[in-house]
Amino acid sequence: MRSLDQLRIKLFVDAADLNTIVAWCRNPLIKGLTTNPTLMRRAGVLDYEEFSKTVLSLVPHLPVSIEVFADDLEGMEVQARKIAKWGRNAYVKIPVTNTLGESTCPIIRSLSDSGIPINVTAVMTPEQVEGVKEVLHPGTPAVISVFGGRIADTGVDPVPIMKSALQVLADLPLAELLWASPRELLNVFQADEIGTHIITITPDILQKFTLVGRDLAAYSRDTVKMFHDDAAAAGYSL
Repeated sequence: MRSLDQLRIKLFVDAADLNTIVAWCRNPLIKGLTTNPTLMRRAGVLDYEEFSKTVLSLVPHLPVSIEVFADDLEGMEVQARKIAKWGRNAYVKIPVTNTLGESTCPIIRSLSDSGIPINVTAVMTPEQVEGVKEVLHPGTPAVISVFGGRIADTGVDPVPIMKSALQVLADLPLAELLWASPRELLNVFQADEIGTHIITITPDILQKFTLVGRDLAAYSRDTVKMFHDDAAAAGYSL
């Protein structure tokens, strides 16, 4: 296992709380930011455009992915072109399908051909990766977000899918593969080992970086002490 300073993969924080975003984006380990409507809603964001523009201005040195939320392809493209004008560091997040399962590849092609940086999100199958690759302009930056965590939630190992995606995208120099929705810190090292370009990290997983390299025997004792102290604090007796 590599140490944190040996990681080749880029870490993007996945959040929608302004204080959290500012704090983590000061950390030199963080190379970008992603957010989405679900995270924004949970964080209490009321004005989508105002919040997004604020984030883009707070971290102008980092790429920021902001998602469209229209469900028809025409509406998605209108929103995408609007978002693209909010900041030079904006990547427009486009889901790989709409809620009806219709491919968004036609608008991905249109936006990519226009030079708009795209983050294609909610990708989970090799076929989706292949379809997206075919419509990306080789001269336009793009991120393809394969949801490794959600794939793993179904009992499927995401690593072979990620490896396949890397091979598919290999001849697009400005396309980067992103491992989305990691479930544990180990996923960072798994993604790094196979050469994934980016991984998104939520604040709760970021906080576990202090555990990297920890002596497991000492960690075992600390865990036993936690159980012992909690039993004492609760006043348990037998």
